Amino acid sequence: MSVPEPITPEPILQLGLGFMASKTLLSAVELGIFTALAGGGRDRESIAAEVGLHPRSSADFLDALVSLGLLSRDDDGVYHNSPSADVFLDRAKPSYMGGILDMANARLFGFWDNLTLALRTGAQQNEVTHTGAPFFATLSQDPVAWRNFLNGMNGVSTPLAAALAADFDWTGRQHVVDLGGALGAVPAAVLASHPDITGGVFELPPVQPVFEEFVAARGLADRLTFHGGDFFSDPLPAADVYVMGQILHDWDVEKRRFLLQKAYDALPAGGTLIVYDAMIDDDRRHNTYGFMVSLNMLIDTEAGSEYTVADLTRWMESAGFSKVDARPLIGGYTAVHATK
Repeated sequence: MSVPEPITPEPILQLGLGFMASKTLLSAVELGIFTALAGGGRDRESIAAEVGLHPRSSADFLDALVSLGLLSRDDDGVYHNSPSADVFLDRAKPSYMGGILDMANARLFGFWDNLTLALRTGAQQNEVTHTGAPFFATLSQDPVAWRNFLNGMNGVSTPLAAALAADFDWTGRQHVVDLGGALGAVPAAVLASHPDITGGVFELPPVQPVFEEFVAARGLADRLTFHGGDFFSDPLPAADVYVMGQILHDWDVEKRRFLLQKAYDALPAGGTLIVYDAMIDDDRRHNTYGFMVSLNMLIDTEAGSEYTVADLTRWMESAGFSKVDARPLIGGYTAVHATK
């Protein structure tokens, strides 16, 4: 007869106090800990001097990062980045995804303090909560906040971009346009591995200066172009593949259907739309990350949320798409390919 596992409070405490570990990581990214260690191991005093840690905090803070698996420390007291931190949290690497963590630290961490109010009222809890002004238009007026937001969106897309580029058969495709693609991480990954393809990003005009910096840094200025506009009111640029990533979750169902129909109508016969998001599993039990992103949409948008693959399949088929195929990506994300 098996003995049941004892019921303990540890899992509840770990979950309830999880914000402490989260903020430890966010502060480490803000301070540049992982970039400081990208060149090799450093002792505590050296790291503290470079990033500005107080002697009272430095040992516990760095060793907390060791316990979280983000750093290692050898017997001589020299700290090193973990393999994943070295790849994804060093600001000097193209694979850096800390932009989303910078945005989480600067914006979302504080807004999530109002989750209970959002749950009770259904009202967003961000910069425009008390103004009623359009979110993107408002944010773009603040250069620092706007760049932070765009780098955040790019940071989420960066680890997904390579998977998206590798997961689709690009044979015979000529031009890919990312609709609402921020700085262009996804088409940049596609173009990097497919030299015969050109690409574009269709975004709000204030995105263009930051986009051009990103593209120039990757040597793609001659192949990856910017198209300014609003996808609700302006024609979509021509392409045989559209990408729509982390876009549909910003809007209500009516607007999602509108955007899918607009993409279908603009594609040539045989063209493909790729949609990716942190889609909730159809059974609505397992993708915790998808549920967290959906709650973030409650806080950060007027009517957005995540949705299931079944929801998206139904909307795509209603728009006229055939051959709708869902493909798991990484980190709780799913891509759905639909052909006209």
